[in-house]
Amino acid sequence: MNAELPSIGSRLTFLLISFAIVFLFEVAFPLFDYRGRDRLRNIVRNAAITAIFLWVNLLLHPVSPFAAKLSGTAHFGLSYWLGLSPAGQLVLGIVGLDLFAYFAHVTMHKMGWMWRFHRMHHSDCQVDVSTAFREHPGETLWRVGWHIAGVFVFGSPAWVLVTYLTLSAFNAQLEHANIRLPERLDRWLRLVFVTPNMHKVHHSRYQPETDSNYSNLLSIWDRLGGTYNQGPDFAELNYGLDGFDGQDKQSLSGLLKMPFMSSWGEADVLSKQQEPSDHSAAPAVIMRE
Repeated sequence: MNAELPSIGSRLTFLLISFAIVFLFEVAFPLFDYRGRDRLRNIVRNAAITAIFLWVNLLLHPVSPFAAKLSGTAHFGLSYWLGLSPAGQLVLGIVGLDLFAYFAHVTMHKMGWMWRFHRMHHSDCQVDVSTAFREHPGETLWRVGWHIAGVFVFGSPAWVLVTYLTLSAFNAQLEHANIRLPERLDRWLRLVFVTPNMHKVHHSRYQPETDSNYSNLLSIWDRLGGTYNQGPDFAELNYGLDGFDGQDKQSLSGLLKMPFMSSWGEADVLSKQQEPSDHSAAPAVIMRE
């Protein structure tokens, strides 16, 4: 199947439109009342990081499609070995690439040097749609590497890869949005997909909750991997990372150099370990009823 890939401009337009729609939902139905000045400052900062994220992705844009072309030319990968139809390639590609996205995410939490890059994303104390692409360039390189590995393993054509990345980008904005789905709807949706409620547990300041719900698009990987968490308890949910709340670390320059500052957060964590554990402290913002 020789499908014409959407242009970079059309994909960026889709991201901007989806961002605007999700942002309007946040304004109309906010989960937490973030203070105006603090939220504006955080959105501006996250917008700057998102611009860097998009720039890095534009630079790396030819790499994954080139890998898909190599895979197709050599007929290398499961979809070619199994002789799958385009529909079969699409299903296998989405499922397989999402499994590799789960692996990429888990390893960023379990490998110390990769966690340093991923801390930029988790240090956001006001998680909302602008958090979706708050990603260090080092993390982007790591994720692209897993995309390429997935392309070769599953034999995913470029059009399947673009379809998956588009779905992933949209869901990233939705799952970080400062909204809460009705519990019954969320319960049914998370049987298959990662929902905003499900992903918010992963941004908890409490580490056992941080180390759960790694899935990207499909929730099955957390269930199979033993990393699924049913939460959250919104009344006790507190975003961010201990030791990373200071303005020196939350500035744009501080966030970009965060992976290379190995001592950051250590003193705060050590002092916290000497105190009685209280992960149920009230969030720094007010939850809307």
